[in-house]
Amino acid sequence: MIEIGSKAPEFTLADQSGTEHSPLSTGGPVVLFFYPKDDTSGCTKEACQFRDMKGEFEKAGASVFGISPQDVKSKSKFAAKHDLNFPILADDDAVVCEQYGVWQEKSMYGKKYMGVVRTTYLIGPDGTVLQRWDKVKVDGHGDAVLHSL
Repeated sequence: MIEIGSKAPEFTLADQSGTEHSPLSTGGPVVLFFYPKDDTSGCTKEACQFRDMKGEFEKAGASVFGISPQDVKSKSKFAAKHDLNFPILADDDAVVCEQYGVWQEKSMYGKKYMGVVRTTYLIGPDGTVLQRWDKVKVDGHGDAVLHSL
């Protein structure tokens, strides 16, 4: 995990339409929410919170980006199905997830596997991590992030 006060790694990833984004070069605060998998219940609920609050984040000068380790095709289906109005970035080789420390060993039904631990970073205009939410609980998360701006 990247500590608060540290520089966030720069990266470029494609979104649901194949457009490349370098979020840290937006010039304003950036919200990066890492989620495990497109179109699953918790991930959909989290993405829809950010969708519904997009205007409030824009008023605060912040850009929002979702990131998970599925490909552009998966992102396209997810975004279209739920009318997601912000970039959902495809980190299909999990390199950025690893850089941000969210690609971790998980366990389900006694079976261990690698996956994304739901985490959100708030990054300032200078690329410094201002806030980090670990093992995010989805309910009310969008509000918590917005109130940190």
